[in-house]
Amino acid sequence: MRERAVLLILAMLIAGLWAGRSVAQEADGSMKENADPAYLSVGAGWYDLVDGEDEAADFRLEYRHDEGIWLVKPWAGLELTGDGGLWAGGGALIDVDLGKHIVLTGATGVGAYEEGSGKDLGSTLEFRSQAEVAWRFDDRSRLALAFSHISNAGIGDDNPGTEIVTLYYHLPIGRLSQALGQ
Repeated sequence: MRERAVLLILAMLIAGLWAGRSVAQEADGSMKENADPAYLSVGAGWYDLVDGEDEAADFRLEYRHDEGIWLVKPWAGLELTGDGGLWAGGGALIDVDLGKHIVLTGATGVGAYEEGSGKDLGSTLEFRSQAEVAWRFDDRSRLALAFSHISNAGIGDDNPGTEIVTLYYHLPIGRLSQALGQ
């Protein structure tokens, strides 16, 4: 199960990179006015910060799509903890612009969880909800601080949940593709 989830998420990330340039770009490679591109997002943070019983480093790799239905866009990602925990899943997000540079993002998703030698969250199926505030640079990249909660919503025998704070850097996929020579 864990290997399949990892392969599925990696395939989605690779497909996003392979696409080359985002639909938020003009034919000459410049960004459309007020359009955010697809992102490859990396993050690092503090896992289980509220409960504090199973604190660990938290690392994330995500793909955030630039297209969606109305304001809702899909995302997929991997989350690894310093004690071997793994969450792999995806969901939906909404970006709310507060001016040119400030972006609030709300996200929710579902995924598969393996505890490793860390916190037992009570189920393989775990839900993640997240609130994020970001500074969007002129090149459309973002630096963000996020607070998220993972739990099984009571479907497991036990539901301790966990909270994570994460510092993200969201890199426009088009910029990454250009740097790789595509």
